[in-house]
Amino acid sequence: MIPDVSKALSWLEANPTVLKGICRGIERETLRVTPDGHLAKTKHPKSLGASLTHKWITTDFAESLLEFITPVDNNISRTVDFLKDLHRYTARNLDNEKMWPLSMPCFIDKEENITLAQYGTSNVGRFKTLYREGLKNRYGALMQTISGVHYNFSLPISFWQARLGVKDAETGKEQISDGYFRLIRNYYRFGWIIPYLFGASPAICSSFLNGRNTTLSFEETEKGTCYLPYATSLRMSDLGYTNKSQSDLNITFNNLHTYVEGLKKAIHKPSVDFASIGVKKDGKYLQLNTNVLQIENELYAPIRPKRVTKEGESPSDALLRGGIEYIEVRSLDINPFSAIGVDETQIRFLDLFLIWCALADAPEMGNKELDCCRQNWSKVILEGRKPDLQIAIGRGDEHKPLKVVGQQLFADLERVAEVLDTCSGTQYQSVCNELASMLEDPSLTFSGRVLDKMKAQGIVGFGLELSNKYHSELIEEPYSILDDESFSTERDASVSLQHNLEQQDSMSFEDYLKLHAGR
Repeated sequence: MIPDVSKALSWLEANPTVLKGICRGIERETLRVTPDGHLAKTKHPKSLGASLTHKWITTDFAESLLEFITPVDNNISRTVDFLKDLHRYTARNLDNEKMWPLSMPCFIDKEENITLAQYGTSNVGRFKTLYREGLKNRYGALMQTISGVHYNFSLPISFWQARLGVKDAETGKEQISDGYFRLIRNYYRFGWIIPYLFGASPAICSSFLNGRNTTLSFEETEKGTCYLPYATSLRMSDLGYTNKSQSDLNITFNNLHTYVEGLKKAIHKPSVDFASIGVKKDGKYLQLNTNVLQIENELYAPIRPKRVTKEGESPSDALLRGGIEYIEVRSLDINPFSAIGVDETQIRFLDLFLIWCALADAPEMGNKELDCCRQNWSKVILEGRKPDLQIAIGRGDEHKPLKVVGQQLFADLERVAEVLDTCSGTQYQSVCNELASMLEDPSLTFSGRVLDKMKAQGIVGFGLELSNKYHSELIEEPYSILDDESFSTERDASVSLQHNLEQQDSMSFEDYLKLHAGR
């Protein structure tokens, strides 16, 4: 069941100021689509700048897959307004194209129509594109067009000082990292609440299944919508970002050094399957290497410990150098009810939940319990709205109704909300009240609200209706924080920076790969 957090909550209620200064950042992905709901085949618009070096607007896997990145901020409204400005500017600079409002992709008739993201001729740019070539050859390009929202979160140093007695971030990096791993273990145990509430991909376009083997028992409508009646987030299922070759890596989340050790082993562990692809054929590179992970970022995880890297530094080396700086939540579907794919209600819920995860006891987790947690997630992802759904507790020796466990969790979250609201009214408590009702009535969840529309209109029809609506709204709205001059300055700076990188390369790409590709 839910761990007893009463003592920790009492401590928090007695020390509410330790939560002042929570920092956040958002990354939102979205496909560019044509007026008829097909994947755009055009290049990344020049008016948006160079995707390799732009601070705010880049691309993910595909040339048509935009990614918006907000700066780190401790003000929720400012973060949301900044993200809206990025969408407003982009909407005004798309030539007869729109931004897709769903996690699962639009109509894609052929995988070969998906162009990998292009980052220019510099070694670092070619490396990024080659990494994506490897993803395409390993898992298929279609899977990589699935979009999501990543939420970056860090607790203020004052929290760790009061909670753990550390002096500062540098001398306390081991203890702070342990604190974040406690959060991560609780996230694995109880984070299924996120796809339950906010999963918004209970259905997919039938074009996504062309030629794909699946054991899922889909129902299909006349409009080509394939769905599972109780699903919440097919994006998080085996159709999406899973990597079966990673299942035996035994990467655990008990402390920083064992985590990094497991990650480093994975990027040097040979894969028979990926070796069969080869690294190079007829003079063309097919992947960075033939290991289970080409680079560390290929590790699939619904949450990641992070630290900003220095130039030439790997993510794991950055963690060893400075400890965990923040965590990245990766299990949010695109919110179809928001023009920017996420809203303040979700942000406030994640604050509440992640603070709770940092406070609650979290015994070390072995692989058996981690597997049990993943099975809970899978249950919620595929049938989360099923009446009387049971989830496993601990190592699976006991089962409880999802509704009961969720209600116990919300009872604790309400106390966290009261603390956060001591300085800002009742916004967090309102979020708790609104979302708790979804446990009583699953039809109020995101997936419950979109499924009937997806079935009636088809994925393309539903997605186009929303993308047209949001496009019209965005181009009419004034900027909140940025302006055209800010965007022009950043666009020109990104183009200049990419050009300089290309001119400054002194190493051959072959040598660059030997140095950076783990070969």
